[in-house]
Amino acid sequence: MRLLVTRPMTDRASQAIRDRFDATFRDNTPMSESQAAQALRDYDAIIPTLGDAFTAATFAQPVRCRILANFGAGYNHIDVAAAAAAGVVVTNTPGVVTDATADIALTLILMTLRRASEGERILRAGQWQGWNPTQLLGGQVSGRTVGIVGMGRIGKAIARRCHFGFGMDVVFFNRSSVAGLEFPARQIPDLDGMLEQADVAVVAVPGGAGTRHLIGARQMAALGPQGYLVNIARGDVVDEAALIQALNAGQIAGAGLDVYEREPLVPQALLGAPNATLLPHLGTATDDTRTAMGLRALDNLTAFAEGRDPHDRVN
Repeated sequence: MRLLVTRPMTDRASQAIRDRFDATFRDNTPMSESQAAQALRDYDAIIPTLGDAFTAATFAQPVRCRILANFGAGYNHIDVAAAAAAGVVVTNTPGVVTDATADIALTLILMTLRRASEGERILRAGQWQGWNPTQLLGGQVSGRTVGIVGMGRIGKAIARRCHFGFGMDVVFFNRSSVAGLEFPARQIPDLDGMLEQADVAVVAVPGGAGTRHLIGARQMAALGPQGYLVNIARGDVVDEAALIQALNAGQIAGAGLDVYEREPLVPQALLGAPNATLLPHLGTATDDTRTAMGLRALDNLTAFAEGRDPHDRVN
């Protein structure tokens, strides 16, 4: 099998992939629609990732590729239905991303409520004039109420850390009923109603058409001027224009973001907002996690090559 890996991997993952397949590795630029279409015609298998444009149009012509073993839990950059119609299996890498992503959510909660990013900017700019009793007063984290939007693997990991680590009360919104949690939590069937009860809301839903702009102006109004928004899901789950308006108008207290609606473009209005903590999509960025993701994609690919059903098939 000729395999295309669309981005460089960690050393351990790259070696394991090369040991098993005739693999070609691209550089660190996302694949355009035309490049993705050509790759589908040239390779038996592809390990794609976020930003690679495997749209419906890329599957319009007959393809050689039989499997897209996606590197990442999210796969909204792949038109899964079009892939299935073309006879292309799609897999992803859930589970291995959970802890690192949940850790980044907690990082953003702490940084945003405690105004850490704003304080660091002041310090680095030489503008800090010493401690005083009212300097950079932020929000308390311990004992507050966290609202989880999407109680899947990552949502549960975030809630667990919030409850057991910081004594936070947990409320959550999820489209299906969730039971058997190992921590106390209340499921609230109405998203806006849940946000009204949260001091900090963390978005942890999958990306895609069904969740695009799930969090808009109305939801930020429900969160309110004392509430904080954290997004570690996909950028377009939050209406970025509405978020900028809410931050500038004081409709919410602050936001912590690891993802953006048009990555890597981040609007200047967001960059300039003092009450926004911004990270460059660091959710799974540990060597162990990225290696595990590469090996999980390889496991799915190996299973397919050996005639077995891949464990993480999504279509």
